[in-house]
Amino acid sequence: MATAGPALSRTARGVAGPIVEVAVGVLIRPDGAVLFGQRPAGKPYAGWWEFPGGKLEPGESVEQALVRELHEELGIRVSESRPWVVREHVYPHAHVRLHFQRIVSWSGEPQAHEGQALAWRHPSAIDLAPLLPAAIPVIGWLRLPDRIGISCAAGIGVERLLERLRGRLVQGLRAVQLREPAMEPARFDALFREVRRLCARHGARLIVNSGHPESYWHACDGVHLRSRDLRSIVSRPGLPVVGASCHDAHELALAGELGVDFALLGPVKATPSHPGAGGLGWSVFERLVRASRVPVFALGGLDESDAGQAARAGAHGLAMMRALWR
Repeated sequence: MATAGPALSRTARGVAGPIVEVAVGVLIRPDGAVLFGQRPAGKPYAGWWEFPGGKLEPGESVEQALVRELHEELGIRVSESRPWVVREHVYPHAHVRLHFQRIVSWSGEPQAHEGQALAWRHPSAIDLAPLLPAAIPVIGWLRLPDRIGISCAAGIGVERLLERLRGRLVQGLRAVQLREPAMEPARFDALFREVRRLCARHGARLIVNSGHPESYWHACDGVHLRSRDLRSIVSRPGLPVVGASCHDAHELALAGELGVDFALLGPVKATPSHPGAGGLGWSVFERLVRASRVPVFALGGLDESDAGQAARAGAHGLAMMRALWR
């Protein structure tokens, strides 16, 4: 990357000039490890660890810049990169907009062509320091699971939901949103306790939809904000995990400003949850994701057959309700 150093206040430092567009590549091996580079001696912030990339040249797309930069820096040829998250940082010398892309396919073995040290690390075991400020939130994004299951006991029944949940947890589901707006309080409380027990047994995160009492948010891993709550809330809840439902560019921008951990964006396709409403479609979904400040899960009328299309459109993963419990 062409930028380094702690992010500082733009007004405090008096940084002037246009925003510098930077493409950042997060290379992800099949085993989940990601590539870091250490800035070499003689450069600003020598010894700091970062993800590879560099400035966009005039007329270049983010994808084109990454193909060029990663060939120059690492000697690899990028076959496929996917839009992910866009963040801005203000450094002492520049205001940059960082376009993070997940690099999932390339040819060649990365080599240090610019004298930098290289290191592969799994997101669950990052022992490199210091990390550039812009790299730190990426670790949290990498630790997000790629599937979120949303409960629908009202549609399939409590016992069937619990039966299917047990199976999905065994198969590797690691994030569940409990959302039962029509369930009476005593039944919801019993369901919450059992779902929390099952998730804890399998190391899965449980979050509760913000339509349920706040006491439940604090009794599990966090909360998922309905879009109406996202529009009215003034600060991020003080919880380990906060997600948000979004339907358009404005709500996605609000999610980024609030600093949630992820957003669900949809419906991508027509769904019984939104009768009479057409889906966004993949082209609109991709356009919105390309400006998102947080990782985005595709939602609405989707199943596993949509996983490839969702990934190509920039989705971090899929959030599913009815399809997951079939």
